[in-house]
Order: sequence, then C-alpha cells, then structure tokens
Amino acid sequence: MASLLYVCVRPEIGAADAEHASFRRALGADVVDRLNLLEEPLDVARLQGYRGVVVGGSPFNVSDAVKSAEQLRVEADLADLARAAIAGDVAVFFTCFSIGVVTRMLGGEVVTDTPEAASATVIDATPAAATDPVFGPSGPALTVFTAHKESAAAVPPGAVLLATNTACPVQAYRVGTHLYAAQFHPEPTPRDFADRMTFYRTTGYFDPDEFDAVQQQVLAASVTEGAALLRRFAETFAGAQPAAESSSSDTRSRR
Repeated sequence: MASLLYVCVRPEIGAADAEHASFRRALGADVVDRLNLLEEPLDVARLQGYRGVVVGGSPFNVSDAVKSAEQLRVEADLADLARAAIAGDVAVFFTCFSIGVVTRMLGGEVVTDTPEAASATVIDATPAAATDPVFGPSGPALTVFTAHKESAAAVPPGAVLLATNTACPVQAYRVGTHLYAAQFHPEPTPRDFADRMTFYRTTGYFDPDEFDAVQQQVLAASVTEGAALLRRFAETFAGAQPAAESSSSDTRSRR
C-alpha cells in the first residue's frame, strides 16, 4: 500500500486519469493509490493505512439546486473525510469543489458571486501562512491555476485563512493541523491544465469561442508553487520519497 491516496470525484474518466497522474508527479511519489468515490463509497477505517490524502477537483458544485444521488453521496463521504482530518486521524488536502463541501460542513456559506475563469492567478499568503509548514516556504505570493463557479463567502468557523486575493477572498485555509483546503488547483502543470480544459470546453469555465486563446495563456504561465505546496504536504505528513519527474508510467494501485 502506498502512503498517499488520491480521492477522485470527477465523472470524466479521462480527466480523472490525467488528474491522478498530475497529483503523483506533483507529490513526488511513484505510487499514489486511487479511490474513486463515484465507484466506491468511502470507508473511513481504511484510511488508517495512509498518512496523506489529496482530493481532486470536480464539475460538481455544492450550490447546485438539483443534485443526483451520486453527488449527494460523494458530498457526504467528503464531509466524513474532513471530520477524520479534523480529528487528526489522517492528513487531507482538499481542492476545488471539495473546499465547498468542507466549508458547509463547518457551518460556512458557499456563494456564486466570486467565480474565477480558467487561468493562472496570483494569490497572497496571509500572516498566518508564514508559520505554516506547507504554505510558509512559498513566500508572500503564489501563482496557481483556478477555475471555479463557487467559493466560500468567508473563512468558515474554526478555520485559519492561509491565502486570498481580490477575486476570491478565500483561496485556502487550514483546520487544526491535518486539514488543508484550497479553492485553486495545486497539482497541474501548464500542459496538464491546458489538456484538462478540453474536457470542460462547454461547461462554463471559460468562453468556448476563446478556447484557443485561453489555452495559450495557460501554456505560457509560470506556475510552480502549487506543486511545491503538495510536495511539502507529502513531506510533512507522508514522508513520500521524490520520484523521477520524467517517469511516465502509471504505477497506481487501485483500492
């Protein structure tokens, strides 16, 4: 069993496979096990073998007026995962859609008036981030990839704000010592993010008529701090050994 687990919540298998590979590269680990919550419900007891969990993105939104039974189950499982992290049972780095699940579980509000289109953007670290083992070494500003339709209206009860910007005031926070939540996508390289855009060309994250221009802007971006955050998360909680960046084999172990 690998010491790291990627939790998949994307219905699009091609995008999910690519995201898994992106996380593995960013985390610096040859093997990152995969749990697809769309296929297998969460068993919190099985998390005990992992010292670090990362949750990928999804086209789901917690603010959706109508939700399928599948989405409702995924949200419930992610809330259980957050509770396990708050209890210190396992370290979890939530991203994208799942920060909304965590925010609501904590009693916060998720709104749709601070969206960000698919792009590279600069976020500012807060004073609290300076002493955080994951965010602190990144310094006062980080360039990361964003693409979302909803976000937290404010830092939820019990959370410590770690990163912000004008467009989306709640970019990242920590709860206790083992739960990290980020609105942005920390794992993709510019090439990864540009390729991911093809799966969501007509889903509202950017003007589909401007696809080529947006993709070129993404490819031209210099984005490295997201991967650095994940690497430090792995070093802090999982003791993951760096893997060759050039490795292209997908040695994943499915659960």
